[in-house]
Amino acid sequence: MIKKHTALLAAGIGAALILTGCSNDDNSSDNAASATSSNAWTTPAAPTIDMSRFGALPAVPAPAAPTVDCSYPAGGPVAKPVQAPAGTGISDEGTATVALTTNQGPIGLTLDRAAAPCTVNSFVSLTQQGYFDGTPCHRLSTTPGLQILQCGDPTGKGTGGPGYEFANEYPTTAYAPTDAAAQQPLVYPRGTIAMANAGPDTNGSQFFLVYADSVLPPQYTVFGTISDEGLATIEKIAAAGDDGSMSAGGGAPNTAVTIETAKVA
Repeated sequence: MIKKHTALLAAGIGAALILTGCSNDDNSSDNAASATSSNAWTTPAAPTIDMSRFGALPAVPAPAAPTVDCSYPAGGPVAKPVQAPAGTGISDEGTATVALTTNQGPIGLTLDRAAAPCTVNSFVSLTQQGYFDGTPCHRLSTTPGLQILQCGDPTGKGTGGPGYEFANEYPTTAYAPTDAAAQQPLVYPRGTIAMANAGPDTNGSQFFLVYADSVLPPQYTVFGTISDEGLATIEKIAAAGDDGSMSAGGGAPNTAVTIETAKVA
């Protein structure tokens, strides 16, 4: 099992940025892309990104019906034993609240069913099964244009998942499959929660928390927001930096972060 990755080529950023996740497709080049470099080198200070050059995410479409059906096919080896969630008659109305207690402070999440009902359904199910309890946040990026904390892999290696996958939702679904705009960078605003993936429809358990406006194509499912208290916790973690172990930027947080418990309020 290798690290999930998607190269994010955004004009004005000047670098390929990578989000790691999980996949059952074995490819040695993927391992090389995410491996720790054995050679020490100095990276020039990254320039400030002019976010006004990039568009905003599209509006969340209104639900067409009060429920949807979701599919969670098997995908990838299981990092921590869980059951796939039920997929019939899933609500796409209202919100769910999840409280992450970490060793660095609380991170409150509000999950938006209207934006991503199948994603929220999975996240709530994993939370209720204790999947996230005692798991590390394995990746921090402080690069202007990609300022995130990534969590949700029980192995702590960026390779783990729940043993099932599911399809992308908003904002990917706001575009036709052949629409070139679906690959153009947009601003994922500060306070966004989104899913990491290895390409379309390969979502599992890994998610990232955006603590400053970041530039990504609309290929990462947005499913909620972070509390102000949670943002303060993440900013404290980010202030200590990362170990630079990922070739595209970022790495393990210098301040180790563990989700001690995750609870649905």
